[in-house]
Amino acid sequence: MTSPALDRFIAEAAARSRVHSLAADRVLALAPLMLDLIEDAESFLEPQHYRSDPDRYTRNLIRDDPDHGLSLYALVWRPGQWTPVHDHGSWGVVGIVEGVLEERNYLRVSPEGGDQDIDLVRGGLQLLTRGAVTSFVPNPDHIHVTGVPVERAQAVSLHLYGRTMKDFNIYDVAARTRRRVQVAHNES
Repeated sequence: MTSPALDRFIAEAAARSRVHSLAADRVLALAPLMLDLIEDAESFLEPQHYRSDPDRYTRNLIRDDPDHGLSLYALVWRPGQWTPVHDHGSWGVVGIVEGVLEERNYLRVSPEGGDQDIDLVRGGLQLLTRGAVTSFVPNPDHIHVTGVPVERAQAVSLHLYGRTMKDFNIYDVAARTRRRVQVAHNES
C-alpha cells in the first residue's frame, strides 16, 4: 500500500530519526510530522486499518521499516477496551484520528532493575481527542495503561514506534511483577 502522504511521512521520519540520537529529541522532531499525518489519515487509511475485535483492542500494521527502526500502526479501541499496564522499551509518537483515547500513567517508585518487587504508583491522566498528538520516551520506562471507557465511542489512533513493536513488558501491579510478552498485530 502506498500513498504520497504516508510515503512523505515515513521518509521524513526516517531522516529526522537519523539526525537525532536522543529519544527525547526524536519525539520532539517527529511530533509535528504526526500532526500532519493525522490530518491526512483519510488519504491512506484503508478498511483493513480499521479492523477491530470485540474482545480486545486491535493493532493494525500500516508500515514496518526495520532499516530505519520505525513502525507505524493504526490501533482501534472499542468502548471498554484497554491495554494491560505496560511499557514499550522504545520511544513513540501517537496521534488521535477518531474518538477520545485515555492514557493513565504509572511511576515506578522501587529501584530500577529486575522483574520482581516492582512498586508502581498511579500518576496523571491524559484525555487525547481527535487531532491530539502525544509522545513518550523510555525514562527508563514509560509505564501506562491506555484505552476507551465503556461509556465512550470507539477511538482510532496512529502509533509510530522506534522499533517493530512485537513485544513489550506488562506489569502486574498487585503482584509487583513485570514480564515480557509477544504482541500480535494484523498485517496490512
